[in-house]
Amino acid sequence: MKNLPVGVSTLSTIHDQNMVYVDKTVMAWHLVRQAGRFFLSRPRRFGKSLFVDTLKEIFEGNQALFKGLYIHDKWDWSKTYPVILIDFASGVLQSREALERRIQKIVQFNQERLGVTCSPDNDIPGLLEELIVKCVQKFGRRVVVLVDEYDKPILDNIEDIEIAAPMRDGLKNFYSVLKGQDAHLQFVFMTGVSKFSKVSLLSGLNQIMDITLNESFATICGYTQTDIQSQFSDHLKSVDHAKLEQWYNGYRWLGTTPVYNPYDILLFIQNHFSFRNYWFETGNPSFLVKLFQKNRYFLPTLEGLKVTEEILDSFDVEKINPLTLLFQSGYLTIADTFIRRDRLMFRLKIPNQEVKIALNDHFINAYTDLVNEKISIQDDLYTCLETGDITAMTGVIHRLFAAIPWRNFTNNDLADSEGYYASVLYAFFSSLDARVIPEDITNHGQADLTVKLGARIYVMEIKVVDTDNPDSLNPNPALQQIRKKRYAEKYRGKVGIQVHELGLVFSRKLRNLLKCDC
Repeated sequence: MKNLPVGVSTLSTIHDQNMVYVDKTVMAWHLVRQAGRFFLSRPRRFGKSLFVDTLKEIFEGNQALFKGLYIHDKWDWSKTYPVILIDFASGVLQSREALERRIQKIVQFNQERLGVTCSPDNDIPGLLEELIVKCVQKFGRRVVVLVDEYDKPILDNIEDIEIAAPMRDGLKNFYSVLKGQDAHLQFVFMTGVSKFSKVSLLSGLNQIMDITLNESFATICGYTQTDIQSQFSDHLKSVDHAKLEQWYNGYRWLGTTPVYNPYDILLFIQNHFSFRNYWFETGNPSFLVKLFQKNRYFLPTLEGLKVTEEILDSFDVEKINPLTLLFQSGYLTIADTFIRRDRLMFRLKIPNQEVKIALNDHFINAYTDLVNEKISIQDDLYTCLETGDITAMTGVIHRLFAAIPWRNFTNNDLADSEGYYASVLYAFFSSLDARVIPEDITNHGQADLTVKLGARIYVMEIKVVDTDNPDSLNPNPALQQIRKKRYAEKYRGKVGIQVHELGLVFSRKLRNLLKCDC
């Protein structure tokens, strides 16, 4: 049984230590066989660094590493190129000065490994420019430039525009050299998490091809189901593959084949098949969640997002769209595409169980500040949904909103909004692995939330009123609307399914559930 490449992003280590390697050289071959400039955006820990290292080994002619792989008998291994490696993965840079010092070290590292000497008196663009020219002179061949985590200095400071903007400008100044040196470049490949707008950062690159949403390279990073079954069959013999797929598969960048995050699979095996949030825990979505909270984002719409390509790839530090960041960070993925008014549209979804549960846990923390009480409320809500105990559910929901600290409502209009209460309930129900359908459409209108768990379906309508007197709400206006509009009708008559109609009325004054009838 081969070893697992946990935390390994160099092909030589995988080869020398007899580790599992999922062959990505089919796509590498399509990229390297002619001169080109390419950009790829993928979430963190998706295998970008290993692919960059694979490209390095190809261009440096290390044929022995590729025995048995697709590219082995297709590449001319006698033709080698000088490779400049630019990697911002390590450490956190917190000033423009620190960024420039790091760039100087990166250029120095490449001088040493390539055996060339450049003038120490150059400015930042001049350092890279001279390095490229000296390599061409020494090796007699055009240069390959591979950039990993090109955007990390910006993303590490994304919460502070006073730092992020100078970082962006410094990187643009550095990368702009590549345009001027185009005649000396054989191949350029850049990776990162986010795709910043071409005007702000990538304008220094000449005719770069963005393969992020290119169907031919949809599986360039990540493991497909076929990879799992062929490369990890010995490691996953006793595993429930349907559950594994539900938990970790589902990331898509066009194409018909979804992929797993490699980090999840490797840690899942290493931790004796324990279903946990391995990949999600390596990131910090707090900034994202703060953006949603600040913008009063209606969380249930995450279930049915339809966006243009502009939303997916347009990103800049002065104007951050939370949906763009959710997609580029891997918390949303492409469900399918369609054409509307001659424009390509994307329908997005949360990719899998891991992200669904963990992301909604973070939303609960941000929207309610119930970090300590959350698990108890989740357990009680799940029991109520499973058993159909509406009376107990009413008590749990009342307890939930009563526990939200008063400061969450101070100096804002949260309590005035039906969307806030719907967002909190959506986050809780979704974190339980219930299927939640927001704005559930019928031919008579749409219910606010439909929640499905096991053999029970709950059709819910939410209203916010000014009164604090529940007796003044007879009949319950939310329940009355469900029945008048016949929202639950499409679910009735199904064998083994029990349908519950739930009218939830909240009081602006009390900031809590005032009435719940079924």
